[in-house]
Amino acid sequence: MAEMFRGPNVGVLSGQFPCSLWPEVGQSIRERVFRIARRLPLSVVSPTPWVPFEDWFRENLNPAFRPSMPEYEEQQGIPVWFPRFMTMPGLDALRLLDGWAMARGAHSRFKALCNAGRLDLIDAHGAYPEGYAGVLLGREFGVPVTITLHGSELVSARDSRRVRKMREAFGAAARIFAVSESLRQFALELGAPENRLEVVSNGVDAESFSPRDRNAARAALGLPAAAPVLVSFSSGSATGEKSYNRLIEALPQLSSRWPGLMCLFVGLDVSSMNRRAELEAMTEQKGLKETVRFIDPLPPKEMPDVLSAADIFVFAAHHANSAAPLLEAMACGLPAVAFDAGISREIICRPELGELVPYGDPTALKTAIDLALSKTWNRMAIRRHGESWHWDGRVSRLCRAFSEAVAERRVGA
Repeated sequence: MAEMFRGPNVGVLSGQFPCSLWPEVGQSIRERVFRIARRLPLSVVSPTPWVPFEDWFRENLNPAFRPSMPEYEEQQGIPVWFPRFMTMPGLDALRLLDGWAMARGAHSRFKALCNAGRLDLIDAHGAYPEGYAGVLLGREFGVPVTITLHGSELVSARDSRRVRKMREAFGAAARIFAVSESLRQFALELGAPENRLEVVSNGVDAESFSPRDRNAARAALGLPAAAPVLVSFSSGSATGEKSYNRLIEALPQLSSRWPGLMCLFVGLDVSSMNRRAELEAMTEQKGLKETVRFIDPLPPKEMPDVLSAADIFVFAAHHANSAAPLLEAMACGLPAVAFDAGISREIICRPELGELVPYGDPTALKTAIDLALSKTWNRMAIRRHGESWHWDGRVSRLCRAFSEAVAERRVGA
């Protein structure tokens, strides 16, 4: 908090924000938001969907169902509230009310912030329902709204009715930020105004993510010193994609070519939407129990040890727009294999950084991993590339844009 200077009070609106009961969701959003909080006064409101009878369903039928969120947590000195809003999964017509319902669920908290003089701008993460809800709240409380696009828009855009709501949100937003150029282009196609749309990608904490001693890292994980090791982990923006399945399908042939090959999947727990049980069954069916290891979600401070133990990072998600997984791996000096989609092609911009393969081509994925394991990589050059995506310049741009949006609103008033 010592870095904070006087500036607008920011109220963050995000439906995906980590908490003590569900720490793996929205980590890239929290990293971005808490970097801003070092410079500007900030509060977080994370409305969580609630389904009638979900508590009974969780207690009696499915303990792994989405955990009930706390009402409030203080995280790194930042207040975070988790109000509920009702939704009806599976009923698309009613899901069109999610934007309005989210605004109603968050209303009392934003009203309290406004009454306390702690709300000058709403920063919504996601075009729908968050951006739409943010615009409704911004109109009511007379504050500008910014929208940050993380990639969920790719799914929402499959429904033309949601597209209309996203366009309404875009038209009312003071600023729109996309975390990748490909996502900016996608937003332009949806009708986002070009003069208020810019790319401000996520960065990397290069101080925390740095190479560790390889032998010590392997010893701590119980990995053979000479074994070829792959590591893969995903991000919130890739949730629901069968990213791990694709890699598992490639492993039998890779294992025959690289004896002793190990593959580490990090970040899947019993509540994960990536279906850990299904993946474990797939692993056993393919005779890969000695090859694949699933590692529960780890705190960021422990991830560099896992990354430093590996030879190659595999990012097999489609349209992933969070830079975090790739950048964290590269900051640890790890070359990457990824599908040529989303942010991946923007980060792996030179052959000496990794391999890009056409999406949906399992043969190409296997061939690229094989090639990557065969190469000698300049890990310090990869580390420097990862470091170049540091947060400082990105956070400065966001803080400046927030201040400009508030000033424009006051002049317009």
